[in-house]
Amino acid sequence: MKRPAPLVIVGDSLLDQDVSGRAERLAPDAPVPVVADAEHRTRPGGAALAACLAAAGGREITFVTALGDDEASQAVRDLLADRVHLVELPLDGPLARKTRLMADGRPLLRLDEGHGRAAGPSPEAEQALADAGAVLVADYGRGTADVLREALTARAARIPVVWDPHPAGGPPVPGTRLATPAAAEARRFAAEPGPAAPARPEGHRDVLRQASADARTLLEKWGIASVAVTLGEHGALLSRGGPPLLVPAPWRASGDCCGAGDSFAVAVAGRLADGDLVELAVREAVETAARFVSAGGAHAVLRSARPADDRGVPGDARALVRRVRERGGTVVAAGGCFDLLHAGHVELLQAARRAGDCLVVCVNSDASVRRRKGGGRPVVPAEDRTRVLLALDCVDAVAVFDEDTPERLLDELRPDIWAKGGDYALTDLPETALVESWGGQVVLLPYLDGRSSTHLAERAAGRPGAPTRR
Repeated sequence: MKRPAPLVIVGDSLLDQDVSGRAERLAPDAPVPVVADAEHRTRPGGAALAACLAAAGGREITFVTALGDDEASQAVRDLLADRVHLVELPLDGPLARKTRLMADGRPLLRLDEGHGRAAGPSPEAEQALADAGAVLVADYGRGTADVLREALTARAARIPVVWDPHPAGGPPVPGTRLATPAAAEARRFAAEPGPAAPARPEGHRDVLRQASADARTLLEKWGIASVAVTLGEHGALLSRGGPPLLVPAPWRASGDCCGAGDSFAVAVAGRLADGDLVELAVREAVETAARFVSAGGAHAVLRSARPADDRGVPGDARALVRRVRERGGTVVAAGGCFDLLHAGHVELLQAARRAGDCLVVCVNSDASVRRRKGGGRPVVPAEDRTRVLLALDCVDAVAVFDEDTPERLLDELRPDIWAKGGDYALTDLPETALVESWGGQVVLLPYLDGRSSTHLAERAAGRPGAPTRR
């Protein structure tokens, strides 16, 4: 497998802290919620989060940022240790610290402290940019991009530069390959200066129309090659001067979306560093951001230290199972090759989803399918089979396994119910004893007779044969 290309990330570090608990009553002295059983969590924020997300995907990261001698700066250094190659700029003042007070997963209040700004460039930072093959700039308006603007402008003429702008930051340097503002940020940057706040679009159609107009304005105003306006659950809108390309989200992700924009920018910059076209990079970045939110957001992704965009590991499935179990729900799993998805598969998966509160589909890898079905299979590679399965409303997560049977994966997920089609008998399933060992149950579900991926493949190849088991 080809190793991902190195990436240089330039931007302002923040320290993000969450204080999370339960809110079941109001305080007696004021009409405010009382947060009980609080859990304190700290993670890198701003450009530091982007650097950690990129490194979690297995990419070599050089991170250029401003840090000082204050407590928050040292905390960020500790969080970045062994993740990235850190190149420091001097910081004037204490590093910014953002604290969210959360109740039942919802923010109640945010406290911002620290006003530090980058004090100037450094020879090490300028050399890192001179050696870079691709650069992501996460500009939070605290000076890092400003003090390196001349060097960034020089590199943008030769290599892909992706600019993730934020309200307090400045415009991208001329020649930037792609800017990635959120819809509200694009509206703010595109609006003419003045005291009136930009109008907020209401419906989805209005959001698309406004994002398209803002992207066209920013292309001309900033003198850059392309703009991808991120639209949250609606995906992203890519504009390069002609009709925009709408890239819808593959599914509606639910969870903490803090950091989703960073995951999008990291994914698109990484793809451009690897030599992909902008259109493909944006498509992959939209899926990455959706998986990031579904996996539990920044805390979950950094804690697992797994690639947020790797469908070959059951990271998303684990996070889903954990969330469902925390609220007392029932986890259902089903498995198979799912090569040439047909009506029998769909009916089975729909029935399995109705048996519980979530459905994880365990899918044989390409190598596993070849061992089971022969050299001509699979017809559809694992990445595409996964995408098709995730497009079904009844499927909540997909995990790919390399073994001939899913027993190792099942032992990790430990579903409450393991569902198979009614054309199997319990005695045919080697995983029955394993599932029952933790109190799980194996169930058979009705299966449409005569449907078979093997039969479909034979018919497509002009070799009609009798229907066989999937």
